[in-house]
Amino acid sequence: SSDLSFTHLSLVCTMAEERDDDKVRRAIRHIDKAKLKARSELTLEKWRRYGFASELKNLDQINKANDTVARIHVDDCSRRAFVERYERPSIPVVIRGATEGWKAHRHWTPERLKSDYGSEVFKIGEDDEGFPVKVKLKYYLRYMLGAAGAADDSPLYIFDSSFGEHATKRGLLRDFEVPKYFADDLFNYAPNRRRPPHRWFVMGPARSGTGIHIDPLGTSAWNSLVRGRKRWCLFPPATPKEALKAPRGFDSEGVTWFAKVYPKTQEPTWPYRPVEFIQEEGETVFVPGGWHHVVLNVTPATAITQNFASPTNFHVVWPRTVRGRPKLSQRWLAVLKEKRPEIAEIATHATGDDLPWSSSSSSSSSSSSSSSSSEESEPAPAPRRKKMRKRREICMCDECTRKCAVCQRAKERGEAPPDH
Repeated sequence: SSDLSFTHLSLVCTMAEERDDDKVRRAIRHIDKAKLKARSELTLEKWRRYGFASELKNLDQINKANDTVARIHVDDCSRRAFVERYERPSIPVVIRGATEGWKAHRHWTPERLKSDYGSEVFKIGEDDEGFPVKVKLKYYLRYMLGAAGAADDSPLYIFDSSFGEHATKRGLLRDFEVPKYFADDLFNYAPNRRRPPHRWFVMGPARSGTGIHIDPLGTSAWNSLVRGRKRWCLFPPATPKEALKAPRGFDSEGVTWFAKVYPKTQEPTWPYRPVEFIQEEGETVFVPGGWHHVVLNVTPATAITQNFASPTNFHVVWPRTVRGRPKLSQRWLAVLKEKRPEIAEIATHATGDDLPWSSSSSSSSSSSSSSSSSEESEPAPAPRRKKMRKRREICMCDECTRKCAVCQRAKERGEAPPDH
């Protein structure tokens, strides 16, 4: 009987190993398919063409920062003081203590996320037609924490704005609260179905992140880091965007920027001094509208970020919304007249002429307006084909540096980004 028991145990272990191997192969298959869709210009081998995994492992420009950012604690700065010291003068700041008490610190571990949302799909990019590319979280976590994610130059990055719209993922909304400085978001008065993407659940391994960009429609943003470490570099609105681009022949990924552009910004003759720092767990970053910024995960990281329009920056956001989202602006204004008449009054006087970066970003503003135009048409009835059930998402970044192959190819040819 002991021989039979040993044989049975061996068979069970063998079957368990085979099942685990099947899971690994299935995860690799789904991740490889997502890679080819999200960046069709790359073969699977070219995801490691620069060798950044080894080249940048110990470089100071990734792991260290000349910390030049102001830091405050939420208990020591009132809402009014925050507006006067940082939001109104457009000064980036790191806020400590804003995430104390968040359930996310307990719930957003890889193990808990896999248990609660492992079978849910999250967006990791867009295909050449602008459709979202999504993978199940359980496959992504295996990639993020495994050898594949550790070897890719710029690994796949979850950047999901729709989690709050799905019943099976809405639980994430209960795990955090909007920090007090940003609670009065005037876009909350806009019709939900027309509000631009504004809130993202983000997660990725080391070297994943976002390329240099300016947030859309003149909005400001906050980013709260729940787990990991992030490397930030921000440039004032007056900085010419051409000066911040990667050299010709390189992509616009965040890791590429730090490898190829950042060293130039540290030269004594470089005229545009950045604000740079490492964001630690529990810290919240305030990014004023119009600031160029690039963000890179130093370690595997999970965060929540949101763009907003406040009474302080409404005079900036409103004219851009009118130009880029005319139908949204009409319905938004109607609600503001009823609910916030003092804000609606600002809309009648705001022209955008007093934008602090209006002269340096007129081209990006027009690009944003152009790319937003398709979103403003009345939505057609949902087609029956499953593939077309979800409408394409537009490029929301003023600089169009999100992972959109269509816009990237247009930019390489020297053409304006298409309406999509």
